[in-house]
Amino acid sequence: MSDVVVEAKPASPWRPERIPCAGALPQAFIHPQAICESDRIGGGTRIWAFAHVMPGAAVGSECNIGSHCFIESGANVGDRVTIKNGVMVWEGVRIGDDCFVGPGVLFTNDRHPRSPRMPEAADRYSQKGNWLLKTTVGRGASIGAGAILLPGISIGAYASVGAGAVVTDGVAAHRIVVGHPARPVGWACICGLPLRDTLQCSDCAQQYEFRGHQLSLAGSSASGTPAPSNRSTPLRPPLVRGEGGCL
Repeated sequence: MSDVVVEAKPASPWRPERIPCAGALPQAFIHPQAICESDRIGGGTRIWAFAHVMPGAAVGSECNIGSHCFIESGANVGDRVTIKNGVMVWEGVRIGDDCFVGPGVLFTNDRHPRSPRMPEAADRYSQKGNWLLKTTVGRGASIGAGAILLPGISIGAYASVGAGAVVTDGVAAHRIVVGHPARPVGWACICGLPLRDTLQCSDCAQQYEFRGHQLSLAGSSASGTPAPSNRSTPLRPPLVRGEGGCL
């Protein structure tokens, strides 16, 4: 028996006793009305009522998994990730450390779905390589409430996807995208707030610069020498498609 911390309240018709998540690290919390069938749950993680984590899914340490979330076998969630209520995380989805996934976000993993039980589609679904497309969310990225992510794309580190967006293509690191389909409208600081035209954060004042199409913290060049500062000159982030097919 694992030493997972389970809420210490007597059984009742609405809060039945249940076996805690087998093999989870010490101090993980599994709500009595959650279903956790995975033995790969990190310490300090909290999984709330009516969430379902299937066998073979991996959830890192110090995460918060909200009510009515579903994490399928083969999904991977990093450390310190916040997943709000009603999120669907399917096989092939990998969410990096420190990400935020808003309520009702839907991931997908099959671009041309059919019922695998349909005789005409059975052959294609006999091997996962024929249909399964993987999706990656980079460290510190935020996915707004109700967003839908099509399969086979990558969301870059510290990117921000607006609420209700339909993401059909990859998103570059620090990019802010909104709409249906999602389109780039700016750049985000590591802290999460938009950058000004000067590429300085509107809150923490961190300064950024472009190196090619990649946005990076200012202060050093490729050779390691300090980069010149010119904050008075507006540097509007170009709304162009970045490397690797990213927005």
